[in-house]
Amino acid sequence: MLRLPRDDIRLDEALDLLCRMVDREGGRAWVVGGAVRDAVLGLAVTDLDVEVHEVPAARLETLLAEHFTIDAVGRAFGVIKLQGVPIDVSLPRRESKAGLGHRGFMVESDPFMGLEAATRRRDFTINAMAFDPLTHQIVDPFGGREDLAAHRLRHCSDAFAEDPLRVLRGMQFAARFDLEGDPATLELCRGIEREGLAAERVWHEWRKLLLLGRKPSAGLRFLRDSGWLAHFPQLAALDGCPQDPEHHPEGDVYTHVGLCLDVFAAQRIGIEEEDLIVGLAVLCHDLGKPLVLEHGDDGRIRTPGHEQAGLEPASRFLHGLTGQPALVRQVLPLIAAHGRPKQLYEQKSGDAAIRRLSRDVGRVDRLVRVVRADNGGRGPASDPDPPAARWVGERAGQLAVLDEGPRPLVMGRHLIRLGVPPGPWVGRALRACYDAQLDGVFDDERGGLAYLTAWLERHGPGASSGPDGDA
Repeated sequence: MLRLPRDDIRLDEALDLLCRMVDREGGRAWVVGGAVRDAVLGLAVTDLDVEVHEVPAARLETLLAEHFTIDAVGRAFGVIKLQGVPIDVSLPRRESKAGLGHRGFMVESDPFMGLEAATRRRDFTINAMAFDPLTHQIVDPFGGREDLAAHRLRHCSDAFAEDPLRVLRGMQFAARFDLEGDPATLELCRGIEREGLAAERVWHEWRKLLLLGRKPSAGLRFLRDSGWLAHFPQLAALDGCPQDPEHHPEGDVYTHVGLCLDVFAAQRIGIEEEDLIVGLAVLCHDLGKPLVLEHGDDGRIRTPGHEQAGLEPASRFLHGLTGQPALVRQVLPLIAAHGRPKQLYEQKSGDAAIRRLSRDVGRVDRLVRVVRADNGGRGPASDPDPPAARWVGERAGQLAVLDEGPRPLVMGRHLIRLGVPPGPWVGRALRACYDAQLDGVFDDERGGLAYLTAWLERHGPGASSGPDGDA
């Protein structure tokens, strides 16, 4: 049943040892949660949650310590981690609401509460299945397998409403497994307040949507249909914001962004930082459209300048979501520039324009991925590899500025070496040299120094034209 990695014999052996040890004590060890769900879907399982029934907590810890090196850091919550193998061992537990948010629970372990009662506390039916590795029995008290087959996301019990984080977990599960929220679950979500949710946990669920989502548009639908889109006002403004049907037959901006994320998900490269930066840029690339929306006399819908207009709402949304200014700084230039490749392609721009684009966005390969997602998110007939993206990527590669911006060849140390004193000439000289480098006036340090020397003679200290003369 469980498809473990072929080379991970240690995990398989550790699981077998654990289950047989518990069996000899008269108990039963069940693999629970996401591992069972993934196994039902035919996905490989790389880490396990094992829930032990009918063995008292103290005796279980003693048994585990005899055979494994244990980390009891989660003991207060009835969880023991086995060091060296990705297995968490827990006891069935009861949770009662005692405060705000997803942390406001009193937890009490009870190894004799029974499997069905234990699974009832889980969030969704797809996560409430249990598997016995010794007998290969699956217990599925709430119909999780049927829900997976029907692409349905359904809560287990009304206790779901006690933890607001579960709504956002629903969002990322819908994205990862292409699920639609069950009407009763969505209705329950609409009555759940965001109360006390830690920002880092909110970000954790969005990361999963972007990094693991197979169909992120399903996650965005769940967010909207659950009523929780209102907690993200910059995104909420996209819902119902019209687009010109000739260029965007898929519908409103929110629908477009979801489809763009689906294209992005199909083209992820597996490097977490890169996928996060590009995924966030795709998510936010059209946040400016509601701010500049125009209905022309000709009946056309236009959003002139939406790239720049989107920077302020994107900055607010991203800073609030991630709390990582360095990450936000890498995302915003991609939003501002996502229309430029098409412009440069249509204008048949030269090398200088490509170098300046690379300077502005940092990495042209990221921008190419954003443009592909943007273009591919326009319905079934759209092209996820438009000519402008290919052209810009190829040109940037030829100029060696595809995966990093042009590095200045003339630096401050060169001015010091030439004996230039501090003053307004320093910054102006460096800017003039960098602009000339981008224009292709020189392409090595020797040429840069020659240009710098000539510039200083005309505009540096003592030059007749002064620092504000023409370069």
